[in-house]
Amino acid sequence: PGVCQTASVVSPYIYEEANWVDDMELGAAELYRLTGDSKYLQDAIEYGRCEPITPWMGADSARHYQWYPFMNVGHYRVAAMGDARVMAEFARNLRSGISRTYEKAKENPYLFGIPAIWCSNNLTTAMVTQCMLYRKLTGDSTYVEMEAALRDWLFGCNPWGTSMVVELPYGGDYPSQPHSAYVSEHVGNATGGLVDGPVYASIFESLRGVNLDGLPWQKGEPYERFQPGDMVYHDAIGDYSTNEPTMDGTASMTYFLSSLQREGMMQADRRSAAKRNEKISGGIVRTDTKEKTIALAFSAHTDAEGADKVIRTLDKYGINANFFFTGYLYEHGENVVKRLLERGDYLGSHSYGHLQYIDVKRPDTTLVSRDEFTADLRKSYEAMGRYGITPEKARYFLPPFEEYNATVASWANMLGLTVVNYTPGTGSAMDYTTPDLPYYRSSEEIYRHIMDEEEKNGLNGHILLLHLGTDPARTDKFFDNCLDRLLADLLGKGYRFVLLEEAIGR
Repeated sequence: PGVCQTASVVSPYIYEEANWVDDMELGAAELYRLTGDSKYLQDAIEYGRCEPITPWMGADSARHYQWYPFMNVGHYRVAAMGDARVMAEFARNLRSGISRTYEKAKENPYLFGIPAIWCSNNLTTAMVTQCMLYRKLTGDSTYVEMEAALRDWLFGCNPWGTSMVVELPYGGDYPSQPHSAYVSEHVGNATGGLVDGPVYASIFESLRGVNLDGLPWQKGEPYERFQPGDMVYHDAIGDYSTNEPTMDGTASMTYFLSSLQREGMMQADRRSAAKRNEKISGGIVRTDTKEKTIALAFSAHTDAEGADKVIRTLDKYGINANFFFTGYLYEHGENVVKRLLERGDYLGSHSYGHLQYIDVKRPDTTLVSRDEFTADLRKSYEAMGRYGITPEKARYFLPPFEEYNATVASWANMLGLTVVNYTPGTGSAMDYTTPDLPYYRSSEEIYRHIMDEEEKNGLNGHILLLHLGTDPARTDKFFDNCLDRLLADLLGKGYRFVLLEEAIGR
């Protein structure tokens, strides 16, 4: 029950879908996203466990549209919305399908492990999309080479040297006579359409009515010299098995290409922003000084008693802020985290265990190994994952104690993260100090120091860091005594409070 199959009348070819739980998983996941009802998330999880891997992945063959859609987007949705345990399980499902395909691909010079069944390009598009989603979800770049190879296969890095997309690239080698009424009736071309792609030679030879004659005014291109033997592709209007534009494959391809466009735009934005952002030891400490913006940030490890007051103050002025928590707070401060997510605030990592990365007296001396650093951060993102916060959504990372060096910043970059820290000069981060410390600063002193810095040098592009909680020994809490006044004064001076994505130019 639940499968979708065609009932052919003239043609002997049938669309033989044999699975349906993947559709139900995606539907339930979307209902959970829209309603927040955990029943739907549990339904999605149960459906997903019925088919952990889309069956064609790693197989040599399958019937026509037997396993449709050709990738299970539901796994990605569930992984992104579930807790750490669910995320690990469903990310593993995505990886397993990719791994099975890779085992076949590594024997191929094009790193192509897709079965050459009818509409093989649909499967290629599905696998390249699954690779992309898995990479973004987990930060794991193990299969990035195969992702690139499958992308390039669709655009000409294949035995026939031709793009599989009609008129793309324009002026290049692409399907010039796809099996389409647009062409045969002289209406135009199926521009942008992804054609079916190569099939096993045995499939092609068994089909009825295919021919390579081409158009009356243009011969078909059989690519005889380039056929690899086990599979064939022809640019001929009479070959409906390899050269017919496919609607679902084209639609799926546009999703993947859109993600590439977005990545490219983000890279361009970051390159442009990089010229404006100020760094110390590889970490961003100030954004564009030409913009009258402030990125208000709060960090917390075990103490977050100021959360309610801070949220109410931010609500009063309609301000969003940036919050960096350790694993402890993500695990024990569920109510706070969910309130901030509902507000649309930025939530990032402050490490898991609040490790001491460097020797303060000798900043170039790193006190943790790269493996320790990586393991701690991965554990942090596992704790964040229960709220659907992935490394892609939270790429800005505030080191514990706000202390790091160039080595730590480079390790973070290798994980796809960017170190950020407060802008020097305001002394705002001193709001954690207790009266027994020689460098103790009262809330009023901190407030005055911030406003003095504003008057002397301006706060354009500042990352203004405060703490969401302090040691009980500090009874003079900045969020209780001065935060409201500070925000009112800075808004009155024309400053705009922004999230780090906007400030940095992600």
